[in-house]
Formats: sequence, C-alpha cells, structure tokens
Amino acid sequence: MRRLVMWDVDYTLLRGGGVAATAWRAAFTEVTGLDWRAKPIFGGRTDLDICAEVFAAHGITEYAPEDFFARYIRQVEETAHLFAEQGALMPGVKDVLDRLSADTSVVQTLVTGNVPAVAHAKVAAFGLATVFDAEVGGYGTDDSVRASLVRRSLERAEAKYEERFTPVVVGDTVNDVEAGLANRALVVGVATGSTRMADLELAGAHIVLPDLSDVDSAVKALTG
Repeated sequence: MRRLVMWDVDYTLLRGGGVAATAWRAAFTEVTGLDWRAKPIFGGRTDLDICAEVFAAHGITEYAPEDFFARYIRQVEETAHLFAEQGALMPGVKDVLDRLSADTSVVQTLVTGNVPAVAHAKVAAFGLATVFDAEVGGYGTDDSVRASLVRRSLERAEAKYEERFTPVVVGDTVNDVEAGLANRALVVGVATGSTRMADLELAGAHIVLPDLSDVDSAVKALTG
C-alpha cells in the first residue's frame, strides 16, 4: 500500500512567529467586544477545542464557532505575509518534503488543529501549498478530538484515490502521537516543539527524531 503522510503544521513543519495567535486574540475581541484574558495551550489541540475553552473562560456559553472562525480567517489573511517574516521553516523540512514529493508511493497531506484556511495560509507563506493534497487533510473544524482528524483524513484519502493507505502521522506533541496511535498509524515524533524526545517516546511514538535535518534518516523513517 502507498503511504499517506499526515503532517502537523505548527512546530513540526514551521513556526509562525505568533501571527496566528495575535489574529486569534484580535478576532475574539472583535466578535465578543471583550478584552482577551485567556491563556490556552495551543500545541497539539484543535481550534474547535481551544475555541470552546476560550469562550467558556470569558463566561460565554452560547456562541457560533463559525462566526468566530470567519473573523479569525480574515485576520490571518490580512497579516499572512508576516508568517515568513516572523516565522521560519523547521530544520530539514523543505528537503524532506521535496524528497517525498518525488516518491510516487507517498501522498502528503496536513492533519492539523488549524482551520483549513489558516493551515493553507501558513504553508503557502513558505511556498509549500502545492506539496500537500489539502482535500484529504484533517483540520481543526472537523472535530474537537485530535484522533478524529487522523481518521477523517484517512477516510478522505481512501475515498478520493479509491485505494487503501498506510497512515503515517508526523507531529511534535504527545497529542499528535496519541492521535496517530488511536488510528493504528505509524507515528514519527519530532522534538522541534516544546515536547522532549523522551516524552514523545513515552507517549508511544514508533520513531522519534530531534528534527528533520538528517534528511536521509527522516525519509527512511517516513517511508521505510
């Protein structure tokens, strides 16, 4: 079977320099009229999950996530040029993606807690938009539970290509690891975020790399 390589975005492929977090706070204040006072942990979580926490922390029990996300997306699109100016690709990412793109046994997509438009804006800022089959990705608007994003991505890929895939999940958090394991995926952890290699190993990642700078080793981990 071909491999469906599902990439997390933030701190796996790139760091966005705080652009999305700033847009999130601005959108929240515009939608609610309230000053931002929440301090959610964003890493490895879905935007639906974070949205519920933030609104609850401000005492808002009734809200429409789609209204907030629409404003958030507009904020991101207005400042998308800042991703490349304030952020950066993680080590080795471009070379690994290029190698996998040349491998006909691999389909690459995104499984990320970001809403689709924001995920696209982030990778597009670094010239990576055409690398991924965005149609078969799993996104933060699909479900609050990260594992469901992996399942939805696999379902979309198998429906589109009319074949079965071996799923491979690549991420930098324990949530990424657990989501992959819940779907019987091969899980490759990269310690390019705030989670240590030892913690990714303890969570059950099959392979853990410090980063993707050793391109040969990274490609072997994802395809071997």
